[in-house]
Amino acid sequence: GGGGGAEENKENERPSGPQSGALGDSLGLESILCLGVLQIVKESQQQHGLRHGDFQRYRGYCSRRLRRLRKTLNFKMGNRHKFTGKKVTEEILSDNRYLLLILMDAERAWSYAMQLKQEANTEPRKRFHLLSRLRKAVKHAEELERLCESNRVDAKTKLEAQAYMAYLTGMLRFEHQEWKAAMEAFNKCKTIYEKLANAFTEEQAVLYNQRVEEISPNIRYCAYNIGDQSAMNELMQMRLRSGGTEGLLAEKLEALITQTRAKQAATMSEVEWRGRTVPVKIDKVRIFLLGLADNEAAIAQAENEETKERLFESLLSECRDAIQAVREDLKPDQKQREHSLENDSGKVSNIQYLHSYLTYIKLSTAIKRNESMAKSLQKALLQQQRSEEDGKRTPRPQDLIRLYDIILQNLVELTQLPGLEEDKNFQKEIGLKTLVYKAYRCFFIAQSYVLVKKWSEALVLYERVLKYAREVQSGAGAYTNSLKELPDVQDLITQVNAEKYSLQAAAILDANDTHETESPSQVKDGKPLSERFETFCLDPSLVSKQVSLVHFPPGFQPIPCKPLFFDLALNHVAFPPLEDKVEQKAKSGLTGYIKGIFGFKS
Repeated sequence: GGGGGAEENKENERPSGPQSGALGDSLGLESILCLGVLQIVKESQQQHGLRHGDFQRYRGYCSRRLRRLRKTLNFKMGNRHKFTGKKVTEEILSDNRYLLLILMDAERAWSYAMQLKQEANTEPRKRFHLLSRLRKAVKHAEELERLCESNRVDAKTKLEAQAYMAYLTGMLRFEHQEWKAAMEAFNKCKTIYEKLANAFTEEQAVLYNQRVEEISPNIRYCAYNIGDQSAMNELMQMRLRSGGTEGLLAEKLEALITQTRAKQAATMSEVEWRGRTVPVKIDKVRIFLLGLADNEAAIAQAENEETKERLFESLLSECRDAIQAVREDLKPDQKQREHSLENDSGKVSNIQYLHSYLTYIKLSTAIKRNESMAKSLQKALLQQQRSEEDGKRTPRPQDLIRLYDIILQNLVELTQLPGLEEDKNFQKEIGLKTLVYKAYRCFFIAQSYVLVKKWSEALVLYERVLKYAREVQSGAGAYTNSLKELPDVQDLITQVNAEKYSLQAAAILDANDTHETESPSQVKDGKPLSERFETFCLDPSLVSKQVSLVHFPPGFQPIPCKPLFFDLALNHVAFPPLEDKVEQKAKSGLTGYIKGIFGFKS
């Protein structure tokens, strides 16, 4: 764009300091902008589109930068009428920007390949063009590596050029599914970056270690495809990390997991839930049910809240897809279900019961996700009470109230699932869970009232919390196992009792403060300063930014309006007679006209 032109032009300026034109000088890419090859690539990618996965924008940036570099170096490919190809050779390698020229050529081809990879999901024919662009990128990387073999280039740049070449080669072999060659290239790249990371300071090593972490999942994936079964477990562990897997591997890993489950799904024919066994004939549902335990285990092993949230969303998405597949089979089953309801005394069909089971999984997962978010918000509330942070939006009890509202709504939907209306144990279990979450919801509503010093309302809500908690304890009995995953109501009772004492003390102190502040000298009646000059009162607002000096805008006041005139005497006035004047005017009409013609004068 036009706004970044000046900034981009600075990238092409010759660096200050010792010139590298002499034959004995070392010509490292780091001297361009005091950056290495990897750092130039990473910063360019992050600043020009790849932060948001916009490869087309990055490709446009590479093209513009190439044009500016050729103009700056006077290295043009002919003119507008005729193309004359030129190659960068070791003889003309008098400026370090010639190496940057080759690097940008490779980056432009690579970004175009990644753009085509995104488009190839809907247009498979573009995959051939994708491979062509990757081969072009590898060709430019080979040229960069060949030029860096010159004595004018320092050792660090030589190693980085070799690693860059190995990385692009590995990506090309990865796309061709040549797993052994791809793994060898990625291993070579990983080895070089690890050596570079050990050779420099911690700050400089961060970038190299990040690239090593990006390459490692690709290496394990290649190893799995070669025949190393232990690599699958390592891939699953990498999937649990905070950022997940990115780039080429992300979709391939998901496809691999789905493929593995599909093989296992061939042996799965039925599922049992709440004492009833139903057949599972839909492949997508089989795959989902087989992976359910693995997904739940992955969520339990998640390292942080961000990873856990991502895994919850992935599980809910798979569950929605499975429900949609069942719903499509459920439509032609409606008429059969009506007959089965008559014949089986209200018992729902197998496909309807399977739909209820999947809906139960979806709602239960949503409840667990919201409960996990509520726990993290509670921790943030406790930290906020201990140390206040400025400039950040701190969590409030209202945020937790909203989460518990959603949980209660999900529980209501669970009680309405077809096929479970007569299941008394299920209904009782959901009822107890509802009481638990109602207790927590009331607790945080009370906390919100405490913040605005509504002591009586908060006290009533605390009593309601204790009521719900005692109902849960009295009714738990045989449902203790099903309530293990829920928050402990005994801890809530202990916390509420402590909060009640604190609330009563705060209410007494607040009442004393209110009584003391009601002295005549401190009472503020809301009048502006212009209306209370005769009375003295301490008004702190007079030294604040919102000072009440006068009423503004001023209020309306009554004023006399212009009087209305009614002419009542007009109906009683006698006007003078005008008959004589009217007759003269009538005579002087035609007669006067004739006399005037003949010259007679009266």
